[in-house]
Amino acid sequence: MSVRIQPTSQVDGTAELGEGTTVWELAQIREGARLGRGCIVGRGAYVGPGVRIGDHVKLQNYALVYEPAVLGDGVFIGPAVVLTNDFYPRAVEPDGRRKGDGDWEPAGVVVGEGASLGARSVCVAGVHVGRWALVAAGAVVSRDVPDFALVAGVPARRIGWVGRAGVRLVEREGEPGVWECPRTGTLHDEKEGALFERA
Repeated sequence: MSVRIQPTSQVDGTAELGEGTTVWELAQIREGARLGRGCIVGRGAYVGPGVRIGDHVKLQNYALVYEPAVLGDGVFIGPAVVLTNDFYPRAVEPDGRRKGDGDWEPAGVVVGEGASLGARSVCVAGVHVGRWALVAAGAVVSRDVPDFALVAGVPARRIGWVGRAGVRLVEREGEPGVWECPRTGTLHDEKEGALFERA
């Protein structure tokens, strides 16, 4: 299966696209970006220079992934999601001089394997979203999100746990700290604010 690139998109010649990846209309993939196999880059999405994206990642329409973000395998980035990269965003220095490339240090967002970011959510520079976590639509993530966490709000707070299927987990009756996926039956153990999937 070959790479499919729509003619209205812009893919820099130094970007690497894995087998079976599709880039839709008006998307832009910058220099040195690397996408794995079977990815989908939606209409109008942006992938910054040097961004690293794993296999089977979906970037929905108008998602903005600024460098130096790293997305694990199977990550879902919803429509109009923004991954920022600047702790102190300013167009100019205090003396009024326009800032250039060397006047700031980019801090990328890291999204773990299988995690999903809902439509119009924002991840602030430098945060880490854990494996299989789920960020609700419109949330603003300003601190790290644990594996399997369900977070929502502005700023985002953990409101529950999810499993690999993305379904909210249910605590088993009479077994505090044991969480079960209603869809798959997979069990998870909660310990000191973290969730661990049973083998």
